[in-house]
Amino acid sequence: MIHAVEDIEKAIEQLPENKLQQFRAWYEKFDMEPWDKQIEEDANSGKLDAITQAALADHKAGKSSEL
Repeated sequence: MIHAVEDIEKAIEQLPENKLQQFRAWYEKFDMEPWDKQIEEDANSGKLDAITQAALADHKAGKSSEL
């Protein structure tokens, strides 16, 4: 297990382009799931309510722009 990260790195480096793209897509989803879960929990618990209200107030005051 000591060299596990190095072994994974070497395996990734050897992937053909199509498999590397597949890996990137998988890893992006894998990496974002904990963040998505935390944001959902924070939203459901009300932790984001003050931020949401401030953002909406700024928008109504003309302090925002379209992306």
